[in-house]
Amino acid sequence: MIVAHRRNKIKEQLLLEKSVKVAELVKTFNVSEETIRRDLNQLEREGLVQKNYGGAILVDDFQQLSASIPPVQQRKFEYFEEKNAIGRYAAGLVGENQIVIIDSGSTTWCVASHLKMRDGLVAVTNGINIAEELLENDGSHVFLLGGKVIKKSMSLVGPVAETELQHYNADYVFMGTSGISLRKGFTSSDIYEAEIKRAMVAAGQKVVVVADHTKFQAQALIAYSAFQDVDILITSTLADPMILAEIRKLGVQVIACEAT
Repeated sequence: MIVAHRRNKIKEQLLLEKSVKVAELVKTFNVSEETIRRDLNQLEREGLVQKNYGGAILVDDFQQLSASIPPVQQRKFEYFEEKNAIGRYAAGLVGENQIVIIDSGSTTWCVASHLKMRDGLVAVTNGINIAEELLENDGSHVFLLGGKVIKKSMSLVGPVAETELQHYNADYVFMGTSGISLRKGFTSSDIYEAEIKRAMVAAGQKVVVVADHTKFQAQALIAYSAFQDVDILITSTLADPMILAEIRKLGVQVIACEAT
């Protein structure tokens, strides 16, 4: 069993049972105790668990945080003018016949809506609604990743999608985010979506995060990317300029669009 698959299985068990024991995981996966402890160390770094004697427990309020994210269809219309301006600018970075990877989400959907008529576009996405938007152009080549469907975000996640992403090399990767933290970087509220986001970041020549101003007021549970792994952050003039200045100091090109 590959490492990513085993860790996803551990996460599933945590969500169901709220805790895991090292000894039980050793038997389940037929691996060494040292291997399981490395897995739990990684999950602790991701903010998912708190280790204790003999195992680990799921951090408090994880399920409440995850459940608090509204469905993507509803989120498309929240701060639409702002997200649309961000999406328009982001789409303008892409030339003809380029390859893009587009994360699921409401702001990334706005990117797709401005990209869909780009000549010769090759797009890879885990967002069902994003694929549908891009397919309005018969000249686009759209690849939808396989995996388990998360209904509220219309996204596909899991080891199958993560493995598929290893075969792609995109000119641009457009990422959404649940929150932005000066300490943690870009964060997600869903453990499975965080795994996909990490794989997307690794598959891009240029990594672009698109985020409305509210994402700077939130820190979701799991970090999926540090600032040094992101090339461009596109937001709006509604975002706190002091925070944007700090992010620029970390080496990220920050663009603030007029939310009109």
